[in-house]
Amino acid sequence: MRSKTKMVHGGITRDEQTGAVSVPIYQVSTYKQDGVGNFRGYEYSRTGNPTRHALETVIADLENGTHGFAFGSGMAAITTVMMLLDSGDHVVLTDDVYGGSYRLMTKVLNRFDLDHSFIDTSDPAKVKHAIQPNTKALYIETPTNPLLKITDLKKMAEIAKEHDLLLIVDNTFATPYWQQPLSLGADIVLHSATKYIGGHSDVVAGLVAVNSAELAEKVHFLQNSVGAVLGPQDSWLLMRGIKTLALRMEAIESNTKKLASYLVGHDKVSTIYYPGLESHLGHEIAKNQSTGFGGMISFDVGSGARAEKVLERVKYFTLAESLGAVESLISLPAKMTHASIPADRRAELGITDGLIRVSVGIEDAEDLIEDLEQALTE
Repeated sequence: MRSKTKMVHGGITRDEQTGAVSVPIYQVSTYKQDGVGNFRGYEYSRTGNPTRHALETVIADLENGTHGFAFGSGMAAITTVMMLLDSGDHVVLTDDVYGGSYRLMTKVLNRFDLDHSFIDTSDPAKVKHAIQPNTKALYIETPTNPLLKITDLKKMAEIAKEHDLLLIVDNTFATPYWQQPLSLGADIVLHSATKYIGGHSDVVAGLVAVNSAELAEKVHFLQNSVGAVLGPQDSWLLMRGIKTLALRMEAIESNTKKLASYLVGHDKVSTIYYPGLESHLGHEIAKNQSTGFGGMISFDVGSGARAEKVLERVKYFTLAESLGAVESLISLPAKMTHASIPADRRAELGITDGLIRVSVGIEDAEDLIEDLEQALTE
């Protein structure tokens, strides 16, 4: 089954009992048992819900995994996956990681003696050097947020296998339409499904897919124990979003390439981060491990004051947190999505006050370019 067909027909996509072409929303908390412990597949909706289960089968199919899991947010998904590790374990993470993931590791999970190192995972030598005797996992974002660094997933899989490490990949930016980390050797792939998978700024959710029944058993135990599950209505919204994911991603990438080309020649823009540009350091790796370059662009306008003026002037770009929607979104990472990262750490990474992050939507590309032009003109 090819990618576009899989978006529509993957997993459980209809109700076999009634023939409904859309899985019903099972708005239910508990289920009648035919006898003590004799239930018809479901007993309590924290443990399992038919609508959520349908979504979980779809994400497993899209990521070429064995099992899928749906959570109440992307951070709930990440937290649950991290709970596979024990106190005293060590994790190597991509340095240019989402601010919420940085906060989770440095302000929450560190209190449970889960050690971590943030490393430029685009350099395999640095990853190898960072591995300690108690290292149990590699956690990769590629492309990263917001500098769009690219990590070679096949090389990370080789390193993980050599050192018996769990390879976890945040695939939010790429989506399963452009990139399937499990097929490249990852053990676990996760998404903030709030973003491209939902695609319409109307749901908060997280998704996980795994590559084995053994991992699935462990993740399900944690999902049921921790309880940060996705509700049936939000599960249904994600399934609806997935059906148009391929079409949206193609339209978004087409627009993004046009915007990137426009920004390359702009005298008010000093640096552009987009893996679709041949000048991007990770371009060749991205081209080899993904079938598309996505819809995110970051660019530097030189100062925080100038960046804020641009954000004030735009008309078609919505100033907002998040990304991956049909409408174009614009943000200032240093003061928004990555404000939880200390200023000195942001400076070290290159997340300047003048860095603008754009999530390109499906509007007319010429309108978006004209909007940026007037916003950048002083």
